[in-house]
Amino acid sequence: MEYSWRKSRRKPSVWKGAAAGVVGGLVASWAMNEFSSLIKTVAESGSNGQKQKAKKSGEQQQEDPTITTAEKISESVADIKLNKEQKQKGGTVVHYAFGALMGAVYGAAAEVAPPVKSLVGLPYGAALFVGADEIVLPVLGLSKKPTEYPLSKHLSGLGQHLVYCATVELVRRGMRDRL
Repeated sequence: MEYSWRKSRRKPSVWKGAAAGVVGGLVASWAMNEFSSLIKTVAESGSNGQKQKAKKSGEQQQEDPTITTAEKISESVADIKLNKEQKQKGGTVVHYAFGALMGAVYGAAAEVAPPVKSLVGLPYGAALFVGADEIVLPVLGLSKKPTEYPLSKHLSGLGQHLVYCATVELVRRGMRDRL
């Protein structure tokens, strides 16, 4: 009889880990969206209508990097200009595809380097935030430079990525036990 506190002694499998990570990444992408919506709602309720004032004064908000990515892929690969609805759908596809890919990387890494799973994957989430949001997106021109955002935006992004990775780990763990 094996108790739940006892570590599993299964043979590591990069492919099974990656598959479990893909499922975790998809679920985590959804959880990240939900957490983002919650943060946005809380921030808007505490802003006393400042967002409305900014819109009325013509202050332009930068488009989501996933939408920008979908647009660039569509235009460069298929020479198709997306309308507003297609941009939203494309952004969603990019978000979930990237989430699944990063989940697969995490799941594979968890098989060969068990310390990756430490602290429910939170170090991986922090690294993903820094690597993707703070470095890669600005370098590719998909977002502004990190110095052009307020601290609150960075903290929100970090929080979203921590929720993402904790969710990836919990789902990956449950899936991997079944593979």
